[in-house]
Amino acid sequence: MTPSFFSRRALVTPVLLAPLAGCSASDAANALTPRAGIMRESGLAYGPLPRQRMDLYRPADLAEAAPLLVFIHGGGWRDGAREQYAFLAQPMARLGLMVAIPDYRLWPGARFPAFVEDAALAVRMLAARERRRRLVLMGHSAGAFNAACLALDPSWGVQEAVGGFIGLAGPYDFRADEVNPPDIFPQPRIQAAPAPLRAVTTPPLLLLHGEADTTVGPYHSRILAERATTAGVRVRHVAYPGMSHLGIIAAMASPALWLGLADARVRDEVSAFLLSSADGGVAPR
Repeated sequence: MTPSFFSRRALVTPVLLAPLAGCSASDAANALTPRAGIMRESGLAYGPLPRQRMDLYRPADLAEAAPLLVFIHGGGWRDGAREQYAFLAQPMARLGLMVAIPDYRLWPGARFPAFVEDAALAVRMLAARERRRRLVLMGHSAGAFNAACLALDPSWGVQEAVGGFIGLAGPYDFRADEVNPPDIFPQPRIQAAPAPLRAVTTPPLLLLHGEADTTVGPYHSRILAERATTAGVRVRHVAYPGMSHLGIIAAMASPALWLGLADARVRDEVSAFLLSSADGGVAPR
């Protein structure tokens, strides 16, 4: 039997489509995450439509050439909002980064490729505005697919601006009938990287996945890592035994780490990738 992108359990459990197991959980994580020393610019427009807005986070002492992390949220292309991810943005900004979290159009108001086009528009605007910064794309679940399209497929027109990609439990090659509802995608098969990867143009990759993920099978990250290795693209792939689909994004929340409810190794991997030197993989190409 072919593993499905959204499992049967996910199809009948709406809570799995909500970021961090629902707004109440993300609200609690946001409320408990330290905000001191982090400035937030809310609702910055990157396009004319209501969902084409982003929040920017930065430390008070942000260096002129500090990296820029663009995080694309998940939610099955149906749910999610930038405000729910302050728990991720604030500790990342505390590392000395600028962090952008854009919204994007969702089903049923939009379908593929609209949400990837929105991500490309946001990246294009940020790359022009922050020319001195290396830009790293990161996404969870559906958001990892959106971000991977930009990092892996030059046809979206922004690959040259991307200095690294971090995928958390992302789907990268699947059938439309594995998605709920299938009408989100107009074609039967969807690939973040439809053409062979090229080492010259593809940025370094960090692919993290929970082995107990029943929403997006861990084989997605493994297969993409194999493709990258074959193409000579720099890639690090880590699979965490016993970790669920939501567990990997919960591991980015400081309150979950303090309470021993999440695996600190996930945030350590992300931090190391973001703060690596030019030789480590996130410098502009």
